[in-house]
Amino acid sequence: MRKNVNLMKKEIGKRIKNIREEMGMTKEAFAKSLGVSGQYLGIVERGGSCLSVDKLKVLCDFTNLSADYILFGKDDAIVDNTKNFLSDFTSDQIQTGCNMLKELANLIKPQ
Repeated sequence: MRKNVNLMKKEIGKRIKNIREEMGMTKEAFAKSLGVSGQYLGIVERGGSCLSVDKLKVLCDFTNLSADYILFGKDDAIVDNTKNFLSDFTSDQIQTGCNMLKELANLIKPQ
């Protein structure tokens, strides 16, 4: 059980570090935005600790990302974007596209 918690902390830390780097922010600037020290953010990014719930809320608000994404890597934006994209197509067009994707997957799938 303890091993799973440590692994989860490391994964969360990696996601937070990736978010910071994608935003082009230094550790110190990002930490200041969250209201924590740069040293503590470094510990979080390495998986040695976790943000408190209130700091997680600040992170979500600051980055416009969901807690589901930060904690579990679940990106609901993909589903929403796909639904919006597909709304311009008929059911028949969507079905044809899905069939083509299945055929393509079978062609490139390792045997």
